[in-house]
Amino acid sequence: MANQNISSQFSLCDPFWTQHLTGLYVAVFIGGVTGIFCILFVLVKMNSRSVTTTAVINLVVVHSVFLLTVPFRLIYLVKKKWYFGLSFCKIVSAMLHVHMYLTFLFYVGILVIRYLIFFKRRDKVEFYRKLHAVAASTAMWVLVIVTIMPPLLTQYGSRGAYNDTKCFEFQEELKENYVKVVNYVVVIVVITIAITLMAFQVFILVSMGKKLRRAWLSHQEFWAQLKNLFFIGVIFICFLPYQFFRLYYLQDHAPKDLCHPAMLYNEIFLSVTAISCFDSLLFVLGGSHWFKQNVTELLSSCC
Repeated sequence: MANQNISSQFSLCDPFWTQHLTGLYVAVFIGGVTGIFCILFVLVKMNSRSVTTTAVINLVVVHSVFLLTVPFRLIYLVKKKWYFGLSFCKIVSAMLHVHMYLTFLFYVGILVIRYLIFFKRRDKVEFYRKLHAVAASTAMWVLVIVTIMPPLLTQYGSRGAYNDTKCFEFQEELKENYVKVVNYVVVIVVITIAITLMAFQVFILVSMGKKLRRAWLSHQEFWAQLKNLFFIGVIFICFLPYQFFRLYYLQDHAPKDLCHPAMLYNEIFLSVTAISCFDSLLFVLGGSHWFKQNVTELLSSCC
C-alpha cells in the first residue's frame, strides 16, 4: 500500500505530466512562431490605419515576447533544474500570466471595435494617420511597462523563501489575503466580460439570421462575425477553464506540498492559455479562400 501511494504521488509530481507539458510548449512554440511569420505577410496587405489592424499588430508583439520565454520553460522541464537565477525565473513565470491577460484585453478590444462597426453600420474604424496608430501603440506599451514591470520586479515572488534551482513555484504568494482578493476580482471580471461578449455575439448572429435568412452564407458580414466567433472561441477554450479553476485553487492551494493534485491541475490549465499563440496561424487560415469554400459547403450541407 505504501509503495502504491509513493508511486501515485510521484506520477503527479514529475514524470507523467512534465512530458505532456513539454510537448504542449514545443507545439506552442512551433505553431506560434509559424503563425507570426505567416500573419506578417497578411499584415503587409492590410490597412495600416485600421484600428483592428493596429490591435492585431500589437497582439503579434505580445505573442512574440511570450514565445521568447518558452525555450527557458522547456529547458527547465527537460533538465528539471533552473539555471538562470531567481529574478529571471520570476519574469519568465509572470510572462505567462501577462501574455494571457494582455491577449484577452486585445481580443476584447478587437471585438468591441467590430461590434461598434456592426451596430453603427460603419465599414471600418480608422486612425486619421499612420502616425496616430504608431503613437497609440507606443502609449499603450509605455503604460503596460510602467504599470506591470515595477510590481513584477519588486512584488512578484517576494513573500516566500524560494529555491534558486526551482522555478514556477510561487504559490506562497497566495497566503496574503490581498493577493487572493486581487485574484478573485480579476477572475470575476474576466468571466463576466467573456459571457457579455458571447451574449452580444449571439444577439448579432440571431439578428443576422432573421435579416439575411438563406443568403447569409454569401454575405460578407457573416464572415466578419465568424471571425468574431474565432476570438470568443479562443477565450472560452484557452482562458476561461483556467479562470474557473482559479476560483477553486485560491481556496485549496497547497504551498508546502508540491505534489498536491491542485498544483498539477493549475499548471495544466495555465499552460493551456499558451495555446492562444495559435491564433495568428488560425487567423491566416480563416481568411483563405479554401477555408471559406469548405465552411460554406459544410454549412450548406448541414442546413
